[in-house]
Amino acid sequence: MSFSRIRKANISFQSPMEDTYTQLPLQLDPTTKAISSGNGEANLSQELTALNQLHRSLLSLDTPVPPPPVPVNPKRSAQITKLRESGNASFRKGAFQEAIRMYTFGVEMALGRPAWEPVGLVRDELAGLYANRAQAHMAMQSWAEGMVDAEISVEMKKAGNAKAWWRRGRCLLEMGRLDEAKEWVSRALEFEGNEADLVGLMKEVDGLLERRDGK
Repeated sequence: MSFSRIRKANISFQSPMEDTYTQLPLQLDPTTKAISSGNGEANLSQELTALNQLHRSLLSLDTPVPPPPVPVNPKRSAQITKLRESGNASFRKGAFQEAIRMYTFGVEMALGRPAWEPVGLVRDELAGLYANRAQAHMAMQSWAEGMVDAEISVEMKKAGNAKAWWRRGRCLLEMGRLDEAKEWVSRALEFEGNEADLVGLMKEVDGLLERRDGK
């Protein structure tokens, strides 16, 4: 059998389910950018009509279609870092209310990141800002506010966030909510291991509980 006959035989056994490609004559109007076809097939004409209508609708929008976004806006990252550092500087000076204000601006800017930017980045930023703001509240003995901020920080980042765990535990202790403090610090130790500050806080809570219960 000749090679040409073998090729024809192979083609005849081709699966009818195999995808095929048919080149269609499409034209693009240089002025309107509308796409048309000389093919006459009804389905193709309907699809091209819908596509051209969508194109005209997009052109009629008051706001132009935005360009593809970059993964992370470096300017926003730099601004958030600067706000956190400004808050830290104010805290060291004892200007706790100003520190809270700077951390709050940083939180708002982090929450304002577009939805396409990495969620992990936003969570890390918020974890640090809320933990720092909790510390500023605690310096003013605003225990309830500090407790809330520290808890949010932990929700953003559970592992590797011992300071936030400790700060909420301390706030609970200062408010006299000893049973909650013990439960909270116990959870913290599950995530942070035998972190020294948390271990010390647990001993303090246990001592106060024993005194309260008369043991």
